[in-house]
Amino acid sequence: MRLLSFTVTASLLLATACAPKQVSVTTPARPSQTTQNTGASNNNNTPVSTPTSTTDLASARIAESDTTLRPQWLKARIASVLAERKRNPITRILRYDYGGQAVYYISAPCCDQYSNVYDTKGKLICQPDGGITGKGDGKCPDFDKTKTNEKLVWQDPR
Repeated sequence: MRLLSFTVTASLLLATACAPKQVSVTTPARPSQTTQNTGASNNNNTPVSTPTSTTDLASARIAESDTTLRPQWLKARIASVLAERKRNPITRILRYDYGGQAVYYISAPCCDQYSNVYDTKGKLICQPDGGITGKGDGKCPDFDKTKTNEKLVWQDPR
């Protein structure tokens, strides 16, 4: 009987010790009003929680916008986008090196529409993505693989 009791007890201890424990961890997004104003927490053993600095990738890219040397045709294109209602997804203009030259990629306004790639003079080179197949017009199938030096030129701020 004593052996059975020992076996049951050992089994329970082993099962309890090896069972996964559920731990709930919550991190406040902002320090509480009391910790924010006084710099002390209610518990002397707990350091004051301070929000960490995070960088939104979209914001970081906006900050890196290349506003220099925008050709006149591109300024006119930006003005026409701003004259329309806000698109979803928003319009983005990126500059790349592609095929030995600088090009401007203008994102598609929506859905199955084509994105456009222009040379620095404003001549349409190709439509690398979009359309029913999502593969564009087929004139630059290597665009995504060979484009380099991405720079955000403009993004609709609305």
